[in-house]
Amino acid sequence: MDAGVERARQAVTDAVARLSDAGARDEALARYVSDRRTLGIRRAPRMESIGRVWRLGTLLVARDGAVFATGALTRALPPGRPAYQSLSAEERRDYRAAAHRGRFAEGEAVNFDATPILLDETLANASGPLVLRGDEPMVHWSAASDALVPLADYLRDRVDLLVHPPQGA
Repeated sequence: MDAGVERARQAVTDAVARLSDAGARDEALARYVSDRRTLGIRRAPRMESIGRVWRLGTLLVARDGAVFATGALTRALPPGRPAYQSLSAEERRDYRAAAHRGRFAEGEAVNFDATPILLDETLANASGPLVLRGDEPMVHWSAASDALVPLADYLRDRVDLLVHPPQGA
């Protein structure tokens, strides 16, 4: 198990080094703070910045090597007017407005509700996107798939896509 954890850490370290060296585009990582009252004054929901990450499919990787399971994504945009088209459309509008109130640059991608993944022995019994199978760290190819691929290969492919995006992407 220790060998598998070390392989996972090394794969993440290699990915961070390649992304940093290439100056790859990163995205904001935030915490959603729901509305609350302070001294009787209502404060609207907002997003608080907790760092920067690279989006690598089902994983988010921070510059310090921290790994997160991808959660939700929004863009920081002014709220605009309610359209009352559907509950989900209004919810997305509210998340965009919360990111905008969090003082992220307009139009910036903001990841939130991301779950931290510890690179330790807990990976052996994990049920998230990153797991250990024997001494091999494995990743679920997508959130909807049970297919597992080796972490090192997965990160190598995802880093290549981020560093050298396909034409027109």
